[in-house]
Amino acid sequence: MQGHGTITRISGPIVQASGLGDAMMYEVAEVGHPRLMGEVIRLRGDQATLQVYEDTTGVRPGEPVYRTGAPLSLSLGPGLIGNIYDGIQRPLPEIARESGCYIRRGEKVPALPPEKAWRFAPCVAAGAEVAPGQILGTVQETPCIEHRVLCPPGLRGTLAHVAPEGDYRVADPVAVVRTAAGDRAVAMAQRWPVRQARPYGLRLPPSAPLITGQRVIDTLFPISRGGAAAIPGGFGTGKTMTQHALAKWSDADLIVYVGCGERGNEMTDVLTSFPELTDPRTGRPLMERTVLIANTSNMPVAAREVSIYTGITIAEYFRDMGYHVGVMADSTSRWAEALRELAARLEEMPAEEGFPAYLPSRLAGFYERGGAVETLGGRRASISIVGAVSPPGGDFSEPVTQHTRRFIRCFWALDTTLANARHYPAIHWLRSYSEYVGDVAEWWQEIEPEWPALRQRLIELLQREDRLQQIVKLVGPDVLPDTHRLVLLVAEMIKNGFLQQNAFDEIDMYCLPRKQAALMRLIVEFYERADRIIAKGAPLVRLHDLACVAEIVRARSTVPNDQPQGLDAIRDRMRAQLGELERSYA
Repeated sequence: MQGHGTITRISGPIVQASGLGDAMMYEVAEVGHPRLMGEVIRLRGDQATLQVYEDTTGVRPGEPVYRTGAPLSLSLGPGLIGNIYDGIQRPLPEIARESGCYIRRGEKVPALPPEKAWRFAPCVAAGAEVAPGQILGTVQETPCIEHRVLCPPGLRGTLAHVAPEGDYRVADPVAVVRTAAGDRAVAMAQRWPVRQARPYGLRLPPSAPLITGQRVIDTLFPISRGGAAAIPGGFGTGKTMTQHALAKWSDADLIVYVGCGERGNEMTDVLTSFPELTDPRTGRPLMERTVLIANTSNMPVAAREVSIYTGITIAEYFRDMGYHVGVMADSTSRWAEALRELAARLEEMPAEEGFPAYLPSRLAGFYERGGAVETLGGRRASISIVGAVSPPGGDFSEPVTQHTRRFIRCFWALDTTLANARHYPAIHWLRSYSEYVGDVAEWWQEIEPEWPALRQRLIELLQREDRLQQIVKLVGPDVLPDTHRLVLLVAEMIKNGFLQQNAFDEIDMYCLPRKQAALMRLIVEFYERADRIIAKGAPLVRLHDLACVAEIVRARSTVPNDQPQGLDAIRDRMRAQLGELERSYA
Protein backbone atom coordinates (compact mmCIF):
# COMPACT_ATOMS: atom_id res chain seq x y z
CA MET A 1 0.00 0.00 0.00
CA GLN A 2 1.15 3.56 -0.79
CA GLY A 3 -0.39 5.47 2.14
CA HIS A 4 -3.95 6.59 2.58
CA GLY A 5 -6.36 9.50 2.52
CA THR A 6 -9.72 10.28 4.11
CA ILE A 7 -13.21 10.30 2.60
CA THR A 8 -14.77 13.78 2.56
CA ARG A 9 -17.86 13.32 0.36
CA ILE A 10 -19.91 10.48 -1.12
CA SER A 11 -22.38 10.65 -4.02
CA GLY A 12 -23.39 7.15 -4.97
CA PRO A 13 -20.40 5.52 -6.71
CA ILE A 14 -18.46 8.83 -6.68
CA VAL A 15 -16.26 9.40 -3.62
CA GLN A 16 -14.08 12.41 -2.85
CA ALA A 17 -11.10 12.04 -0.53
CA SER A 18 -8.37 14.29 0.83
CA GLY A 19 -4.71 13.48 1.46
CA LEU A 20 -4.19 11.85 -1.95
CA GLY A 21 -2.06 14.52 -3.60
CA ASP A 22 0.54 11.93 -4.63
CA ALA A 23 -2.01 9.67 -6.33
CA MET A 24 -2.01 9.09 -10.10
CA MET A 25 -4.86 9.26 -12.56
CA TYR A 26 -6.64 5.90 -12.88
CA GLU A 27 -4.77 4.51 -9.88
CA VAL A 28 -6.72 1.84 -8.01
CA ALA A 29 -7.57 2.55 -4.38
CA GLU A 30 -9.47 0.68 -1.67
CA VAL A 31 -12.27 2.76 -0.22
CA GLY A 32 -13.59 2.72 3.34
CA HIS A 33 -13.46 0.02 5.97
CA PRO A 34 -14.92 -2.59 3.57
CA ARG A 35 -11.97 -1.79 1.23
CA LEU A 36 -14.18 -1.38 -1.83
CA MET A 37 -12.30 -1.23 -5.14
CA GLY A 38 -12.22 2.22 -6.72
CA GLU A 39 -10.28 4.19 -9.33
CA VAL A 40 -8.97 7.76 -9.27
CA ILE A 41 -10.65 9.75 -12.06
CA ARG A 42 -9.91 13.36 -11.01
CA LEU A 43 -7.13 15.11 -9.07
CA ARG A 44 -7.18 18.65 -7.69
CA GLY A 45 -4.45 19.52 -5.17
CA ASP A 46 -4.57 16.89 -2.47
CA GLN A 47 -8.23 16.15 -3.31
CA ALA A 48 -9.00 13.08 -5.38
CA THR A 49 -12.26 11.90 -6.90
CA LEU A 50 -12.77 8.15 -7.24
CA GLN A 51 -15.35 6.00 -8.95
CA VAL A 52 -16.12 2.93 -6.86
CA TYR A 53 -16.93 -0.35 -8.57
CA GLU A 54 -19.05 -1.63 -5.68
CA ASP A 55 -22.06 -0.47 -3.66
CA THR A 56 -21.05 2.38 -1.32
CA THR A 57 -24.06 2.00 0.98
CA GLY A 58 -22.92 2.37 4.61
CA VAL A 59 -19.57 3.97 3.78
CA ARG A 60 -19.23 7.34 5.58
CA PRO A 61 -17.01 10.43 5.44
CA GLY A 62 -13.97 10.09 7.64
CA GLU A 63 -13.23 6.49 6.64
CA PRO A 64 -9.81 5.80 5.09
CA VAL A 65 -8.90 5.41 1.40
CA TYR A 66 -5.89 3.18 0.74
CA ARG A 67 -3.73 3.66 -2.35
CA THR A 68 -2.34 0.69 -4.27
CA GLY A 69 0.10 2.53 -6.54
CA ALA A 70 -1.08 0.66 -9.66
CA PRO A 71 -3.78 1.17 -12.31
CA LEU A 72 -6.71 -1.17 -12.75
CA SER A 73 -5.13 -4.21 -14.39
CA LEU A 74 -6.23 -7.67 -15.44
CA SER A 75 -4.60 -11.03 -14.79
CA LEU A 76 -3.97 -12.60 -18.19
CA GLY A 77 -2.97 -16.24 -18.41
CA PRO A 78 -4.28 -19.82 -18.52
CA GLY A 79 -7.70 -20.12 -16.92
CA LEU A 80 -9.46 -17.29 -18.75
CA ILE A 81 -11.30 -19.46 -21.27
CA GLY A 82 -14.61 -20.85 -20.09
CA ASN A 83 -14.69 -18.52 -17.12
CA ILE A 84 -17.38 -15.99 -16.21
CA TYR A 85 -16.23 -12.64 -14.79
CA ASP A 86 -17.89 -9.50 -13.54
CA GLY A 87 -16.85 -6.08 -14.88
CA ILE A 88 -13.63 -5.95 -12.81
CA GLN A 89 -12.55 -9.55 -13.52
CA ARG A 90 -13.79 -11.23 -10.39
CA PRO A 91 -14.67 -14.86 -11.26
CA LEU A 92 -18.37 -15.29 -10.52
CA PRO A 93 -18.34 -19.12 -10.19
CA GLU A 94 -15.64 -18.89 -7.50
CA ILE A 95 -17.52 -16.13 -5.69
CA ALA A 96 -20.72 -18.20 -5.83
CA ARG A 97 -18.92 -21.13 -4.21
CA GLU A 98 -17.53 -18.93 -1.44
CA SER A 99 -20.38 -16.51 -0.70
CA GLY A 100 -23.52 -17.85 -2.39
CA CYS A 101 -25.77 -16.01 -4.82
CA TYR A 102 -24.66 -12.49 -3.91
CA ILE A 103 -21.26 -10.83 -4.17
CA ARG A 104 -20.14 -9.56 -0.79
CA ARG A 105 -18.79 -6.03 -0.77
CA GLY A 106 -15.02 -5.94 -0.80
CA GLU A 107 -14.88 -9.52 -2.14
CA LYS A 108 -11.46 -10.31 -3.54
CA VAL A 109 -10.99 -13.57 -5.41
CA PRO A 110 -8.06 -14.32 -7.76
CA ALA A 111 -9.09 -13.98 -11.40
CA LEU A 112 -7.06 -17.09 -12.35
CA PRO A 113 -7.01 -20.27 -10.23
CA PRO A 114 -3.71 -19.83 -8.30
CA GLU A 115 -3.24 -23.47 -7.30
CA LYS A 116 -4.18 -25.15 -10.55
CA ALA A 117 -1.24 -26.67 -12.43
CA TRP A 118 -0.99 -26.33 -16.21
CA ARG A 119 1.14 -28.44 -18.53
CA PHE A 120 3.79 -26.11 -19.96
CA ALA A 121 5.83 -27.08 -23.05
CA PRO A 122 8.78 -24.78 -23.95
CA CYS A 123 9.21 -23.62 -27.56
CA VAL A 124 12.70 -22.04 -27.30
CA ALA A 125 15.95 -23.07 -25.67
CA ALA A 126 18.13 -21.18 -23.22
CA GLY A 127 20.59 -18.85 -24.94
CA ALA A 128 18.19 -17.77 -27.68
CA GLU A 129 17.50 -14.11 -28.38
CA VAL A 130 13.88 -13.26 -27.59
CA ALA A 131 11.77 -10.25 -28.51
CA PRO A 132 8.29 -8.96 -27.54
CA GLY A 133 5.51 -11.23 -28.75
CA GLN A 134 7.72 -14.28 -29.27
CA ILE A 135 6.25 -17.59 -28.11
CA LEU A 136 8.22 -18.97 -25.16
CA GLY A 137 6.02 -22.00 -24.57
CA THR A 138 2.51 -23.38 -24.87
CA VAL A 139 -0.25 -24.64 -22.58
CA GLN A 140 -3.17 -26.66 -23.95
CA GLU A 141 -5.78 -24.67 -22.05
CA THR A 142 -8.76 -26.35 -23.73
CA PRO A 143 -8.99 -28.93 -26.53
CA CYS A 144 -9.86 -26.01 -28.86
CA ILE A 145 -7.36 -23.34 -27.75
CA GLU A 146 -3.61 -23.59 -27.32
CA HIS A 147 -2.55 -20.91 -24.84
CA ARG A 148 0.73 -19.36 -25.99
CA VAL A 149 2.97 -17.90 -23.32
CA LEU A 150 4.53 -14.81 -24.93
CA CYS A 151 7.51 -12.64 -24.20
CA PRO A 152 5.80 -9.53 -22.72
CA PRO A 153 5.71 -6.20 -24.59
CA GLY A 154 8.82 -4.13 -23.97
CA LEU A 155 10.98 -7.11 -22.94
CA ARG A 156 13.91 -8.02 -25.19
CA GLY A 157 17.10 -9.91 -24.42
CA THR A 158 18.69 -13.33 -24.09
CA LEU A 159 16.81 -16.27 -22.66
CA ALA A 160 18.89 -17.18 -19.61
CA HIS A 161 16.60 -19.98 -18.46
CA VAL A 162 13.46 -21.77 -19.61
CA ALA A 163 11.54 -24.29 -17.53
CA PRO A 164 11.47 -27.89 -18.78
CA GLU A 165 8.17 -29.41 -19.81
CA GLY A 166 6.05 -29.99 -16.75
CA ASP A 167 3.17 -28.78 -14.60
CA TYR A 168 3.32 -25.21 -13.27
CA ARG A 169 0.99 -22.73 -11.61
CA VAL A 170 0.18 -19.41 -13.27
CA ALA A 171 2.48 -17.45 -10.92
CA ASP A 172 5.47 -19.80 -11.30
CA PRO A 173 8.35 -18.41 -13.42
CA VAL A 174 8.73 -20.44 -16.61
CA ALA A 175 11.53 -18.34 -18.16
CA VAL A 176 14.19 -15.78 -17.24
CA VAL A 177 15.18 -13.11 -19.79
CA ARG A 178 18.55 -11.41 -19.35
CA THR A 179 18.52 -7.72 -20.34
CA ALA A 180 20.92 -4.81 -19.90
CA ALA A 181 18.95 -3.81 -16.79
CA GLY A 182 19.21 -7.29 -15.26
CA ASP A 183 17.36 -10.58 -15.24
CA ARG A 184 13.58 -10.61 -15.43
CA ALA A 185 11.41 -13.62 -14.66
CA VAL A 186 8.45 -14.41 -16.90
CA ALA A 187 5.48 -16.29 -15.47
CA MET A 188 2.61 -17.87 -17.39
CA ALA A 189 0.31 -15.06 -16.20
CA GLN A 190 0.91 -11.34 -16.64
CA ARG A 191 -0.83 -8.11 -15.65
CA TRP A 192 -2.01 -5.43 -18.06
CA PRO A 193 -3.85 -2.08 -17.49
CA VAL A 194 -7.36 -2.22 -18.94
CA ARG A 195 -7.37 1.34 -20.28
CA GLN A 196 -4.11 0.90 -22.20
CA ALA A 197 -4.25 -0.78 -25.60
CA ARG A 198 -1.80 -3.62 -26.06
CA PRO A 199 0.80 -2.92 -28.77
CA TYR A 200 0.98 -4.67 -32.15
CA GLY A 201 3.38 -4.58 -35.08
CA LEU A 202 1.31 -3.41 -38.05
CA ARG A 203 -2.34 -2.73 -38.83
CA LEU A 204 -3.54 -4.68 -41.88
CA PRO A 205 -6.31 -3.87 -44.37
CA PRO A 206 -9.45 -6.03 -44.17
CA SER A 207 -9.60 -8.88 -46.66
CA ALA A 208 -11.45 -12.00 -45.45
CA PRO A 209 -15.00 -11.89 -44.09
CA LEU A 210 -16.01 -13.00 -40.63
CA ILE A 211 -18.41 -15.79 -41.59
CA THR A 212 -21.41 -15.82 -39.27
CA GLY A 213 -23.71 -18.34 -40.96
CA GLN A 214 -26.45 -15.67 -41.14
CA ARG A 215 -27.34 -15.07 -44.80
CA VAL A 216 -28.53 -11.47 -44.45
CA ILE A 217 -25.18 -10.61 -42.85
CA ASP A 218 -22.71 -12.70 -44.83
CA THR A 219 -24.23 -11.99 -48.25
CA LEU A 220 -25.84 -8.56 -48.07
CA PHE A 221 -24.00 -6.76 -45.26
CA PRO A 222 -20.74 -8.64 -44.55
CA ILE A 223 -18.24 -7.76 -41.84
CA SER A 224 -14.56 -8.47 -42.33
CA ARG A 225 -12.27 -10.11 -39.82
CA GLY A 226 -11.05 -7.19 -37.77
CA GLY A 227 -14.09 -5.13 -38.67
CA ALA A 228 -16.45 -3.13 -36.47
CA ALA A 229 -20.23 -3.38 -36.65
CA ALA A 230 -23.22 -2.03 -34.74
CA ILE A 231 -26.63 -3.64 -34.19
CA PRO A 232 -29.09 -0.88 -33.28
CA GLY A 233 -32.71 -1.61 -32.57
CA GLY A 234 -35.62 -0.89 -30.28
CA PHE A 235 -36.88 -3.11 -27.49
CA GLY A 236 -37.75 -6.62 -28.64
CA THR A 237 -36.15 -6.44 -32.08
CA GLY A 238 -33.61 -9.18 -31.32
CA LYS A 239 -30.29 -7.41 -30.63
CA THR A 240 -29.26 -9.86 -27.94
CA MET A 241 -30.43 -12.92 -29.87
CA THR A 242 -28.57 -11.75 -32.98
CA GLN A 243 -25.39 -11.39 -30.92
CA HIS A 244 -25.99 -14.82 -29.41
CA ALA A 245 -26.18 -16.25 -32.94
CA LEU A 246 -22.96 -14.49 -33.93
CA ALA A 247 -21.20 -15.76 -30.81
CA LYS A 248 -22.38 -19.32 -31.48
CA TRP A 249 -21.77 -19.59 -35.22
CA SER A 250 -19.11 -17.07 -36.31
CA ASP A 251 -15.79 -18.51 -37.42
CA ALA A 252 -13.75 -16.50 -34.91
CA ASP A 253 -11.25 -18.64 -33.02
CA LEU A 254 -12.37 -17.23 -29.70
CA ILE A 255 -15.36 -15.21 -28.45
CA VAL A 256 -15.40 -12.59 -25.69
CA TYR A 257 -19.02 -11.83 -24.79
CA VAL A 258 -19.55 -8.69 -22.69
CA GLY A 259 -23.00 -8.33 -21.11
CA CYS A 260 -22.83 -4.67 -20.18
CA GLY A 261 -25.84 -3.39 -18.24
CA GLU A 262 -28.28 -5.88 -19.77
CA ARG A 263 -31.19 -7.44 -17.92
CA GLY A 264 -30.35 -10.31 -15.62
CA ASN A 265 -32.65 -12.77 -17.40
CA GLU A 266 -30.82 -12.19 -20.71
CA MET A 267 -27.42 -12.86 -19.13
CA THR A 268 -28.89 -15.88 -17.38
CA ASP A 269 -29.90 -17.25 -20.77
CA VAL A 270 -26.31 -16.80 -21.99
CA LEU A 271 -24.82 -18.39 -18.89
CA THR A 272 -27.13 -21.39 -19.03
CA SER A 273 -27.25 -21.96 -22.79
CA PHE A 274 -23.61 -21.46 -23.79
CA PRO A 275 -22.20 -24.33 -21.67
CA GLU A 276 -24.69 -26.69 -23.34
CA LEU A 277 -23.99 -25.61 -26.92
CA THR A 278 -21.74 -27.52 -29.28
CA ASP A 279 -19.27 -25.68 -31.49
CA PRO A 280 -20.20 -26.66 -35.09
CA ARG A 281 -16.56 -26.42 -36.21
CA THR A 282 -14.98 -28.63 -33.55
CA GLY A 283 -17.86 -30.62 -32.10
CA ARG A 284 -16.69 -29.53 -28.64
CA PRO A 285 -18.61 -27.42 -26.06
CA LEU A 286 -18.77 -23.77 -27.14
CA MET A 287 -17.48 -22.59 -23.74
CA GLU A 288 -14.09 -24.07 -24.61
CA ARG A 289 -13.49 -21.02 -26.80
CA THR A 290 -15.53 -18.40 -24.93
CA VAL A 291 -14.92 -15.85 -22.16
CA LEU A 292 -17.98 -14.23 -20.59
CA ILE A 293 -18.11 -10.83 -18.86
CA ALA A 294 -21.40 -10.53 -16.94
CA ASN A 295 -22.25 -7.06 -15.65
CA THR A 296 -26.02 -6.81 -15.39
CA SER A 297 -28.15 -3.70 -14.93
CA ASN A 298 -28.47 -4.22 -11.16
CA MET A 299 -24.70 -4.25 -10.64
CA PRO A 300 -22.83 -1.04 -9.69
CA VAL A 301 -22.82 1.48 -12.52
CA ALA A 302 -19.07 2.20 -12.35
CA ALA A 303 -18.26 -1.46 -12.98
CA ARG A 304 -20.47 -1.26 -16.06
CA GLU A 305 -18.28 1.54 -17.39
CA VAL A 306 -15.10 -0.50 -17.06
CA SER A 307 -16.51 -3.86 -18.22
CA ILE A 308 -16.12 -2.87 -21.89
CA TYR A 309 -12.39 -2.29 -21.34
CA THR A 310 -12.08 -5.59 -19.47
CA GLY A 311 -13.51 -7.45 -22.46
CA ILE A 312 -11.40 -5.73 -25.11
CA THR A 313 -8.19 -6.21 -23.07
CA ILE A 314 -8.80 -9.96 -22.84
CA ALA A 315 -9.47 -9.98 -26.59
CA GLU A 316 -6.18 -8.17 -27.29
CA TYR A 317 -4.32 -10.73 -25.18
CA PHE A 318 -5.55 -13.62 -27.33
CA ARG A 319 -5.09 -11.58 -30.51
CA ASP A 320 -1.40 -11.26 -29.62
CA MET A 321 -1.20 -15.07 -29.62
CA GLY A 322 -2.32 -15.05 -33.26
CA TYR A 323 -6.03 -15.78 -32.84
CA HIS A 324 -9.01 -14.19 -34.58
CA VAL A 325 -11.21 -12.93 -31.75
CA GLY A 326 -14.82 -11.79 -31.81
CA VAL A 327 -16.01 -9.29 -29.19
CA MET A 328 -19.77 -9.05 -28.61
CA ALA A 329 -20.61 -5.93 -26.55
CA ASP A 330 -24.21 -5.92 -25.37
CA SER A 331 -24.89 -3.09 -25.12
CA THR A 332 -22.81 0.04 -25.67
CA SER A 333 -25.89 2.16 -24.91
CA ARG A 334 -25.91 0.89 -21.31
CA TRP A 335 -22.20 1.67 -21.15
CA ALA A 336 -22.89 5.21 -22.41
CA GLU A 337 -25.65 5.58 -19.82
CA ALA A 338 -23.12 4.65 -17.14
CA LEU A 339 -20.84 7.40 -18.46
CA ARG A 340 -23.76 9.85 -18.30
CA GLU A 341 -24.61 8.96 -14.71
CA LEU A 342 -21.01 9.24 -13.55
CA ALA A 343 -20.59 12.55 -15.41
CA ALA A 344 -23.71 13.92 -13.73
CA ARG A 345 -22.42 12.99 -10.27
CA LEU A 346 -19.11 14.64 -11.16
CA GLU A 347 -21.10 17.78 -12.07
CA GLU A 348 -19.60 17.89 -15.57
CA MET A 349 -21.19 20.05 -18.25
CA PRO A 350 -23.65 17.83 -20.17
CA ALA A 351 -23.80 17.67 -23.96
CA GLU A 352 -26.66 16.35 -26.11
CA GLU A 353 -29.30 14.42 -24.15
CA GLY A 354 -27.19 14.70 -21.01
CA PHE A 355 -24.32 12.53 -22.27
CA PRO A 356 -20.81 13.82 -21.51
CA ALA A 357 -18.98 15.76 -24.21
CA TYR A 358 -16.31 13.04 -24.39
CA LEU A 359 -18.77 10.29 -25.39
CA PRO A 360 -17.58 10.27 -29.05
CA SER A 361 -13.91 9.97 -28.07
CA ARG A 362 -14.70 7.10 -25.67
CA LEU A 363 -16.63 5.26 -28.40
CA ALA A 364 -13.80 5.87 -30.88
CA GLY A 365 -11.21 4.62 -28.38
CA PHE A 366 -13.17 1.39 -27.87
CA TYR A 367 -13.78 0.56 -31.55
CA GLU A 368 -10.22 1.52 -32.53
CA ARG A 369 -8.89 -1.28 -30.31
CA GLY A 370 -10.26 -3.75 -32.83
CA GLY A 371 -8.82 -4.43 -36.28
CA ALA A 372 -6.72 -6.87 -38.28
CA VAL A 373 -3.05 -6.68 -37.33
CA GLU A 374 0.33 -8.26 -37.59
CA THR A 375 1.29 -8.96 -34.00
CA LEU A 376 4.64 -8.15 -32.38
CA GLY A 377 5.55 -11.79 -33.01
CA GLY A 378 4.71 -11.54 -36.74
CA ARG A 379 1.41 -13.47 -36.67
CA ARG A 380 -1.72 -12.32 -38.52
CA ALA A 381 -4.64 -11.92 -36.12
CA SER A 382 -7.71 -9.79 -35.61
CA ILE A 383 -10.35 -8.47 -33.24
CA SER A 384 -13.84 -8.08 -34.72
CA ILE A 385 -16.17 -5.92 -32.62
CA VAL A 386 -19.96 -6.14 -32.76
CA GLY A 387 -21.65 -3.63 -30.48
CA ALA A 388 -25.37 -3.62 -29.78
CA VAL A 389 -27.01 -0.19 -29.47
CA SER A 390 -30.32 0.29 -27.66
CA PRO A 391 -31.76 3.66 -28.79
CA PRO A 392 -34.79 4.69 -26.71
CA GLY A 393 -37.94 4.10 -28.74
CA GLY A 394 -35.88 2.80 -31.66
CA ASP A 395 -34.81 6.37 -32.54
CA PHE A 396 -31.60 6.06 -34.57
CA SER A 397 -31.03 9.83 -34.40
CA GLU A 398 -30.11 9.71 -30.70
CA PRO A 399 -26.45 10.46 -29.77
CA VAL A 400 -25.08 6.96 -29.08
CA THR A 401 -26.30 5.57 -32.41
CA GLN A 402 -25.19 8.61 -34.38
CA HIS A 403 -21.71 8.74 -32.82
CA THR A 404 -21.30 4.97 -33.19
CA ARG A 405 -21.93 5.27 -36.95
CA ARG A 406 -18.88 7.51 -37.21
CA PHE A 407 -16.54 4.76 -36.01
CA ILE A 408 -17.96 1.59 -37.55
CA ARG A 409 -18.23 0.43 -41.16
CA CYS A 410 -21.07 -2.05 -40.83
CA PHE A 411 -24.58 -1.09 -39.70
CA TRP A 412 -27.22 -3.79 -39.13
CA ALA A 413 -30.42 -1.84 -38.46
CA LEU A 414 -33.06 -3.92 -36.68
CA ASP A 415 -36.66 -3.13 -37.57
CA THR A 416 -39.62 -3.30 -35.17
CA THR A 417 -42.09 -4.11 -37.98
CA LEU A 418 -40.02 -7.11 -39.10
CA ALA A 419 -39.68 -8.31 -35.50
CA ASN A 420 -43.43 -8.02 -34.93
CA ALA A 421 -43.96 -10.06 -38.11
CA ARG A 422 -41.61 -12.72 -36.66
CA HIS A 423 -39.09 -12.14 -39.43
CA TYR A 424 -35.73 -12.92 -37.83
CA PRO A 425 -33.01 -11.76 -38.00
CA ALA A 426 -34.98 -8.49 -38.14
CA ILE A 427 -32.20 -6.69 -40.06
CA HIS A 428 -33.81 -4.22 -42.45
CA TRP A 429 -32.32 -4.59 -45.92
CA LEU A 430 -32.88 -0.94 -46.90
CA ARG A 431 -31.66 0.78 -43.71
CA SER A 432 -28.54 -1.35 -43.22
CA TYR A 433 -25.21 -1.06 -45.01
CA SER A 434 -21.68 -2.45 -45.07
CA GLU A 435 -18.55 -0.71 -46.29
CA TYR A 436 -16.64 -4.01 -46.28
CA VAL A 437 -18.31 -5.35 -49.45
CA GLY A 438 -15.40 -4.35 -51.71
CA ASP A 439 -12.84 -5.66 -49.19
CA VAL A 440 -14.34 -9.17 -49.02
CA ALA A 441 -15.51 -9.48 -52.65
CA GLU A 442 -12.33 -11.28 -53.77
CA TRP A 443 -12.78 -13.90 -51.04
CA TRP A 444 -16.42 -14.46 -52.04
CA GLN A 445 -15.57 -14.66 -55.75
CA GLU A 446 -13.48 -17.76 -55.07
CA ILE A 447 -16.75 -19.43 -54.02
CA GLU A 448 -19.07 -17.73 -56.51
CA PRO A 449 -17.36 -15.75 -59.34
CA GLU A 450 -20.51 -13.70 -59.96
CA TRP A 451 -21.10 -12.92 -56.27
CA PRO A 452 -20.97 -9.07 -56.60
CA ALA A 453 -23.49 -9.06 -59.49
CA LEU A 454 -25.82 -11.56 -57.80
CA ARG A 455 -25.74 -9.64 -54.52
CA GLN A 456 -26.44 -6.37 -56.32
CA ARG A 457 -29.37 -7.93 -58.18
CA LEU A 458 -30.94 -9.07 -54.88
CA ILE A 459 -30.62 -5.57 -53.42
CA GLU A 460 -32.07 -3.97 -56.56
CA LEU A 461 -35.10 -6.28 -56.48
CA LEU A 462 -35.72 -5.43 -52.81
CA GLN A 463 -35.43 -1.71 -53.55
CA ARG A 464 -37.83 -1.99 -56.50
CA GLU A 465 -40.28 -3.94 -54.37
CA ASP A 466 -40.23 -1.20 -51.73
CA ARG A 467 -41.12 1.44 -54.33
CA LEU A 468 -43.85 -0.75 -55.82
CA GLN A 469 -45.37 -1.40 -52.38
CA GLN A 470 -46.05 2.33 -52.08
CA ILE A 471 -48.19 2.09 -55.23
CA VAL A 472 -49.85 -1.09 -54.01
CA LYS A 473 -50.91 0.63 -50.77
CA LEU A 474 -52.64 3.33 -52.79
CA VAL A 475 -54.36 1.43 -55.62
CA GLY A 476 -53.80 -2.27 -54.96
CA PRO A 477 -51.64 -4.84 -56.80
CA ASP A 478 -54.13 -5.61 -59.57
CA VAL A 479 -53.32 -2.42 -61.50
CA LEU A 480 -49.67 -3.36 -61.84
CA PRO A 481 -48.40 -5.10 -64.98
CA ASP A 482 -47.18 -8.66 -64.60
CA THR A 483 -43.53 -7.64 -64.87
CA HIS A 484 -43.94 -5.48 -61.76
CA ARG A 485 -45.97 -8.11 -59.95
CA LEU A 486 -43.16 -10.57 -60.70
CA VAL A 487 -40.82 -8.26 -58.76
CA LEU A 488 -43.21 -8.46 -55.79
CA LEU A 489 -43.28 -12.26 -56.05
CA VAL A 490 -39.51 -12.66 -56.23
CA ALA A 491 -38.97 -10.13 -53.42
CA GLU A 492 -41.19 -12.31 -51.20
CA MET A 493 -39.11 -15.33 -52.22
CA ILE A 494 -35.94 -13.43 -51.22
CA LYS A 495 -37.39 -12.41 -47.85
CA ASN A 496 -38.89 -15.78 -46.93
CA GLY A 497 -36.41 -18.09 -48.64
CA PHE A 498 -33.15 -16.23 -48.11
CA LEU A 499 -33.15 -13.37 -45.61
CA GLN A 500 -35.28 -15.05 -42.97
CA GLN A 501 -33.57 -17.67 -40.84
CA ASN A 502 -34.95 -19.99 -38.15
CA ALA A 503 -32.65 -20.25 -35.14
CA PHE A 504 -34.54 -23.35 -33.92
CA ASP A 505 -34.23 -25.29 -37.19
CA GLU A 506 -31.23 -27.61 -37.13
CA ILE A 507 -30.66 -27.09 -40.86
CA ASP A 508 -31.50 -23.40 -41.17
CA MET A 509 -29.84 -22.08 -38.01
CA TYR A 510 -26.48 -21.96 -39.83
CA CYS A 511 -25.79 -21.58 -43.54
CA LEU A 512 -22.42 -22.23 -45.18
CA PRO A 513 -21.14 -19.67 -47.72
CA ARG A 514 -21.48 -22.11 -50.63
CA LYS A 515 -25.12 -22.77 -49.80
CA GLN A 516 -25.73 -19.01 -49.48
CA ALA A 517 -24.25 -18.42 -52.93
CA ALA A 518 -26.23 -21.31 -54.46
CA LEU A 519 -29.53 -20.05 -52.99
CA MET A 520 -28.82 -16.55 -54.27
CA ARG A 521 -28.04 -17.83 -57.78
CA LEU A 522 -31.18 -19.98 -57.75
CA ILE A 523 -33.46 -17.01 -56.97
CA VAL A 524 -31.78 -14.68 -59.48
CA GLU A 525 -31.93 -17.29 -62.25
CA PHE A 526 -35.63 -17.85 -61.54
CA TYR A 527 -36.34 -14.11 -61.82
CA GLU A 528 -34.39 -13.60 -65.04
CA ARG A 529 -36.00 -16.56 -66.83
CA ALA A 530 -39.46 -15.71 -65.49
CA ASP A 531 -39.10 -12.12 -66.72
CA ARG A 532 -38.34 -13.41 -70.24
CA ILE A 533 -41.31 -15.75 -70.15
CA ILE A 534 -43.68 -12.94 -69.12
CA ALA A 535 -42.31 -10.82 -71.97
CA LYS A 536 -43.46 -13.59 -74.33
CA GLY A 537 -47.02 -13.31 -73.05
CA ALA A 538 -47.28 -15.81 -70.17
CA PRO A 539 -49.48 -14.63 -67.25
CA LEU A 540 -47.88 -14.33 -63.81
CA VAL A 541 -50.34 -16.79 -62.33
CA ARG A 542 -48.78 -19.59 -64.39
CA LEU A 543 -45.37 -18.80 -62.88
CA HIS A 544 -46.79 -18.38 -59.38
CA ASP A 545 -48.31 -21.86 -59.51
CA LEU A 546 -45.09 -23.65 -60.50
CA ALA A 547 -43.99 -26.21 -57.90
CA CYS A 548 -40.42 -24.91 -58.00
CA VAL A 549 -41.46 -21.58 -56.38
CA ALA A 550 -42.36 -23.25 -53.09
CA GLU A 551 -39.34 -25.54 -53.39
CA ILE A 552 -36.96 -22.59 -53.67
CA VAL A 553 -38.49 -20.88 -50.63
CA ARG A 554 -38.29 -24.07 -48.54
CA ALA A 555 -34.77 -24.98 -49.68
CA ARG A 556 -33.17 -23.07 -46.77
CA SER A 557 -34.59 -25.61 -44.33
CA THR A 558 -34.86 -28.73 -46.50
CA VAL A 559 -31.37 -28.91 -47.99
CA PRO A 560 -28.59 -29.53 -45.42
CA ASN A 561 -25.27 -27.70 -45.70
CA ASP A 562 -23.42 -30.92 -46.49
CA GLN A 563 -25.75 -31.96 -49.33
CA PRO A 564 -25.33 -29.36 -52.11
CA GLN A 565 -26.71 -31.84 -54.61
CA GLY A 566 -30.14 -31.08 -53.14
CA LEU A 567 -29.96 -27.53 -54.48
CA ASP A 568 -28.73 -28.85 -57.84
CA ALA A 569 -31.82 -31.07 -58.03
CA ILE A 570 -34.12 -28.11 -57.27
CA ARG A 571 -32.34 -26.06 -59.95
CA ASP A 572 -32.82 -28.85 -62.52
CA ARG A 573 -36.53 -29.13 -61.72
CA MET A 574 -36.90 -25.34 -61.90
CA ARG A 575 -35.24 -25.22 -65.31
CA ALA A 576 -37.44 -28.04 -66.59
CA GLN A 577 -40.67 -26.38 -65.39
CA LEU A 578 -39.67 -22.93 -66.71
CA GLY A 579 -38.53 -24.44 -70.01
CA GLU A 580 -41.82 -26.25 -70.50
CA LEU A 581 -43.78 -23.06 -69.77
CA GLU A 582 -41.57 -21.00 -72.09
CA ARG A 583 -42.03 -23.45 -74.98
CA SER A 584 -45.80 -23.21 -74.65
CA TYR A 585 -45.61 -19.45 -75.35
CA ALA A 586 -42.91 -19.56 -78.02
